[in-house]
Amino acid sequence: MAEKKRIDEVTGFETTGHVWDDDLEELNKPLPKWWLYVLYASIIWAIGYWILYPAWPLATDYTRGYLGYSQRAVVMEQVAAGKAAQAQFRDSIGKAELTEIQSKPDLLNFALAGGKAAFGDNCAPCHGRGAEGSIGYPNLNDDDWIWGGDLAAIQHTIRHGIRSADADTRVSDMPKFGTDKLLEPAQINDVAEHVLSLSGNATDQEAATRGAAVFAENCAACHGEDGKGNMELGAPNLTDGIWLYGGDKRDVVTSIETGRGGVMPPWHNRLDDVTIKQLAVYVHALGGGK
Repeated sequence: MAEKKRIDEVTGFETTGHVWDDDLEELNKPLPKWWLYVLYASIIWAIGYWILYPAWPLATDYTRGYLGYSQRAVVMEQVAAGKAAQAQFRDSIGKAELTEIQSKPDLLNFALAGGKAAFGDNCAPCHGRGAEGSIGYPNLNDDDWIWGGDLAAIQHTIRHGIRSADADTRVSDMPKFGTDKLLEPAQINDVAEHVLSLSGNATDQEAATRGAAVFAENCAACHGEDGKGNMELGAPNLTDGIWLYGGDKRDVVTSIETGRGGVMPPWHNRLDDVTIKQLAVYVHALGGGK
């Protein structure tokens, strides 16, 4: 309730006369003038902003402001300026052979920068941002190439994909030796041990010895008698200890039983020729290019 106003002894301010809980009083202390001035200035600034710049949404449009400023237009101008600055390099890359791009530092640096950006946008979801790969997705940093690691081979793989619907895609078809009953379970076990022995990881030497004959009859035609693979057929090297689908015995047995047939999409329908060249140069430069 309101009572007689008095001066508070502690603060020196007048009270409003309101008292709660018998002894809780409210001070009559106005806001500082500087605070009010800031508030008034903010209101004036806001009104000026509403007048000069886009501010209020309407049913089908928005208030565009006296200056007609648009952040989107500014961004589009900056993008256009960036593309214009890149045009000279992109034109040169489009006309140049891949080896020529490598031999010219300016083109090479531009290709590597563009390739890195394109890789992050399109390839990293499968191969990893560092191109380290994962199970079923090749590591692009090493020199273990299934379809060839020179510039032309990498460009072809990017452009047409692997086991895709593209007419020029890379194609290989590993038989399903277990699913299609081409080999008995014991034979699959033996040939798995032989494959592991090629990289020094066999767990049963007797089985590996028996598996050598099975390998020669069923696998050597693609992987080679020495197991070092054949890039023309897309047959991996089995001697280097680098495994696309895992290298323990269970993984190798599964590969033999069910076959392997990963798919990589063709990129020529999504990326232009210049970007594909940049990607080829970038991937080649990761460390394992031939």
